[in-house]
Amino acid sequence: MTASPSIADVMQTSAVIPVLVIDDAATARPLAEALVAGGLKVLEVTLRTPAALDAIREMKKVPGAIVGAGTVVNPDQFAQAVDAGAEFIVSPGLTQHLARPIIDAGVPFLPGIANAADIMTGLDLGLTHFKFFPAEANGGLKALKALAAPFYQCKFCPTGGITETSAPEWLGFAPVLCVGGSWVTPKGASMAEVEALARAASRLRG
Repeated sequence: MTASPSIADVMQTSAVIPVLVIDDAATARPLAEALVAGGLKVLEVTLRTPAALDAIREMKKVPGAIVGAGTVVNPDQFAQAVDAGAEFIVSPGLTQHLARPIIDAGVPFLPGIANAADIMTGLDLGLTHFKFFPAEANGGLKALKALAAPFYQCKFCPTGGITETSAPEWLGFAPVLCVGGSWVTPKGASMAEVEALARAASRLRG
């Protein structure tokens, strides 16, 4: 059995992590194939729909895909996500109740933070990699730069309101390893269009 990648490894695999809301599990595998073909291997399936866990199972069948679960808010969802094959966990916020079982299980974890207190809670738990969420609503890049200054050891994945236009500026800030975005899978797009958007997104970081 191969060792799981660390959350740092996951964050450095692709410049953009697609944040996916999937209503029909039948669409999951073709979508993953298009994203991976375009160069985006790390896929976050949000647990916002009844189809999400089945979507994770389907996407796991795609060679090269690194599939995680997002919008995980409690230990029960964490257990369900891991059972479905999720390789990393993303949460919108950070609580010890959620973090402890994930950390104890050794599963790569990217918790959401919005302020200095959240980061300090994460550091107390031994975490140094965070999702800055909701990025634009929380003051954008200016706010993250102010937060990152006293927490020099931390790395971030801003998510929430980031677009193809704004992503390069975020990625130009050294503590930002990647960004999360939904623009690569617009509603109604064909798989060819998704692949083209993924290819463009994969080139955003150099």
